[in-house]
Amino acid sequence: MRLTSFTDYGLRMLMRMAGAPGRAFSTAELAEELGLSRNHLAKIMQRLSQAGFVETRRGGGGGATLARPAEAIRLGAVVRLLEEGQPLVDCFALQHGGCSLDGRCRLKARLRSAEAAFLDDLDRSTLAEVALPPAPPAPFRPEGDGPAARVA
Repeated sequence: MRLTSFTDYGLRMLMRMAGAPGRAFSTAELAEELGLSRNHLAKIMQRLSQAGFVETRRGGGGGATLARPAEAIRLGAVVRLLEEGQPLVDCFALQHGGCSLDGRCRLKARLRSAEAAFLDDLDRSTLAEVALPPAPPAPFRPEGDGPAARVA
């Protein structure tokens, strides 16, 4: 199963937030740390907030925090939310446009079963299990140190 970038980025954000519970993160900070688009993350943050996974506060000291403990957030629930409206295959969509195999396809049931198994497996894991600590700081290099400084 292939996840959309929307889901991928949402999971990355939540993993980072779970690595520092109680700390408020701005969308700009997460975008910079994760190397992702700030505008894209803002849309994802809004969806996660509406679903009750994160709480957001505006103003000084504001930002986003997990709305409940990472141990209480199942990965399958997050993926279901963020993949909503993104069928695994076109024929899963409500308006699949009249599949030429409709009524005689035996693959559709197997794909639904595989998708359910994938999500069931994710339901066995929590956000706490995949929490992402902050990236280590880049090593300090004083001016004049390093290969470029030695070339003369």
